[in-house]
Amino acid sequence: MCRTIRGEAPSLPVIVLSALADEVDKVLMLELGADDYVTKPFSPRELLARVHSVRRRMQPLKEIDQYVFGSISVDFARMVLTRDGAEIALTPQEFKILRYFARNAERVISREELLNQVWGFHCYPSTRTVDNHLVRLRQKLERDPTDPRHFKTVHGAGYKFVP
Repeated sequence: MCRTIRGEAPSLPVIVLSALADEVDKVLMLELGADDYVTKPFSPRELLARVHSVRRRMQPLKEIDQYVFGSISVDFARMVLTRDGAEIALTPQEFKILRYFARNAERVISREELLNQVWGFHCYPSTRTVDNHLVRLRQKLERDPTDPRHFKTVHGAGYKFVP
């Protein structure tokens, strides 16, 4: 489970609560990606202190108000995008997707991670929502949407944004 969480939402903090107090169990979970390991019994104050500790260690997301790639310039604060000086209309959701890609440039991002981080879905059926939005972004932003330069598909894994 820890490996899956790290693969789909790498920035999500993980604190394991367990009755297993053996050192091998603790080390294994920490090596698999847990940020902390708390054994029973524990007080609510201790758990809260550990949650605060993990949150302090988490790196805040880079806030990106302006972003430029290729011939495209984006002002996320004003929700304005231009390509070759001409303004292109994007939906609020397309701006959210583009901002997430800009924060995670060059990293392969799964559909599930995009759904969780951009849409906020945590339990969902099989969906093509991400694919449909990527097609529209490609049509609006790529010179040749059939041969994308910026929004690449990584077959079997997800998508990668290449500025």
